[in-house]
Amino acid sequence: MFGLAICVGTITFLIAAGYVMRRKGCRGGKTAFLCAMGVSSLLVFSGAVISLTTHPAFAASEVQVSSAAGLGFLACALSTGLACLGAGIAVGSVGSAALGLVGEKPEMLGTTLIYLGLAEGIAIYGVIISLLVLGRL
Repeated sequence: MFGLAICVGTITFLIAAGYVMRRKGCRGGKTAFLCAMGVSSLLVFSGAVISLTTHPAFAASEVQVSSAAGLGFLACALSTGLACLGAGIAVGSVGSAALGLVGEKPEMLGTTLIYLGLAEGIAIYGVIISLLVLGRL
């Protein structure tokens, strides 16, 4: 509980420092924000590793997880995460172009929805790959 309070306090301080620096016009506000994002990512990752390796239910279980299964879970997470990231980038660029087109020609709405659907399909492909990998574990 104390570790969680330290994590929250550190992240809150870094975000507040970046906000104050930006409001005062100081340079480096973006650096403070990026530092806060990096620290929070590191804390979340290390907290997940610590909680998975020290939890009593994990330590007392008789199920042995091999390194191949761990790599399979990592592959599932990466395929879904990267596919969703790619889909988000694609939907962002296609969506902005589609809104510009619909603003000028409202009759093109149906066509632009097809392109948005194709961009969102990238995320679905990543989820399908994850399910196929999980089925093999």
